[in-house]
Amino acid sequence: MTKKRMETLLFDAKNEGSIEAVANILKNGGLAAIPTETVYGLAANAFDAEACANIFKAKGRPGDNPLIVHICNMEMLSDIVEEVPEGAKKLAEKYWPGPLTMIMKKSEKIPDVTSAGLPSVAVRFPSHPVARAIIEKSKLPLAAPSANLSGSPSPTTFEHCVHDLMGRVDAIIDGGASSVGVESTIISFAGEKPVLLRPGYVTLEQLREELGEVEVSHAVLEKLEEGEKVLSPGMKYKHYAPKAKVTLIKADSEEYIKYVNEHAGEGVFALCFDEEAEKLNVSTVCYGSEFSDAQQAEHIFDALRKIDESGAERVFAHSPKATGIGLAVYNRLIRAAGFDVIEL
Repeated sequence: MTKKRMETLLFDAKNEGSIEAVANILKNGGLAAIPTETVYGLAANAFDAEACANIFKAKGRPGDNPLIVHICNMEMLSDIVEEVPEGAKKLAEKYWPGPLTMIMKKSEKIPDVTSAGLPSVAVRFPSHPVARAIIEKSKLPLAAPSANLSGSPSPTTFEHCVHDLMGRVDAIIDGGASSVGVESTIISFAGEKPVLLRPGYVTLEQLREELGEVEVSHAVLEKLEEGEKVLSPGMKYKHYAPKAKVTLIKADSEEYIKYVNEHAGEGVFALCFDEEAEKLNVSTVCYGSEFSDAQQAEHIFDALRKIDESGAERVFAHSPKATGIGLAVYNRLIRAAGFDVIEL
C-alpha cells in the first residue's frame, strides 16, 4: 500500500502572516522547510520527540544521524545544554549568529531521537532573518537538518525543497537562495579537546586562531570505519550525491582537462571551474571560479542538482583545494563521489 501524501502549504516570507503561519505549524508538532544562510532546513520542535521522529521519516534519514538544534538568542541555550564551555563561549561571541554549529553536553529536555541517542547535542544560531523570525515567533528551539531527501544534494533554494519534499511535510517557506551554500561548520566540545567534525564556511584556520589546538576528525576526509558511531550530521559515507557516478579528480587544470577529454563519451559530464568549461569536449556544469572557494561553496549543491537534471551518467569533478572554505567543498564532493578519487 502506498503511503498517503500529505498536503504541503507553500509560503513566501515576504507575505504578511507567513512567518506566523509557519511558526504555528511548528508549535502544533508539524514539519516546515525553512531558509537559513547555509542551506534550507527541515524544522520541527526540538523538544517534541514525535515531531523530530517525523523529520527522519520525511527525509528517509537514518536514525543514527543526529539533528542540529537552531536558536535565536543565547538565553535559549540553558534549556538545551548542560553547560557552555569557555571555548564555545569564545566562538559564539565571534561567529554567532552565523554558519557555525557547536556540540555540547545536552540537557534532559532534548529527546534521544533529536540527538540520535548521543549524550551531546549540536546547536546553531543562524543569521538568516527568516529562520530567526520563525524561531522567535514559535518560541521554540528548532531541530533542522537539510530539507532534502537523505543522501541527495542539499537544498539551497525553495524550488529544491519543493522538488524533494512536496507531499512529505506540512509547509515550505520561500526565503530566497541560501548565501553560504554549504552546511555549517561543526565543532565538538563534548570531549577533552575541541574537534572539527564537519568543515564549513567558518574555516579550520579561523577556529584555530580563536582556540589554539583544534583536532580534525578522520571522518572529514575518510570513510567512517564499519560500525563507527556518527557523531554529527555530514559524516555518512555516501552523501550529497547525484544519481550519476561521480569521480573526483585531483589535478591541476591542464591535467584535469586532458584527462576528461581523453575519457569523453556519451553521458559523460564535467563538474568543473568556470575557467575550464570552454576547453572541455564534454557537457559541463560549473560550480564557480577556481580562484574563489566562497563561490564554489555557494554553487556546489545547485551544480550537483543540475547534474541530476541533465541526465548525466558519468561525472568527472575537478577537486577544489582542501584549505579554507575549499575544505568544506572538498568534504562534500568526496562524499558525493563515494570516495572514488583519482590523483593525477
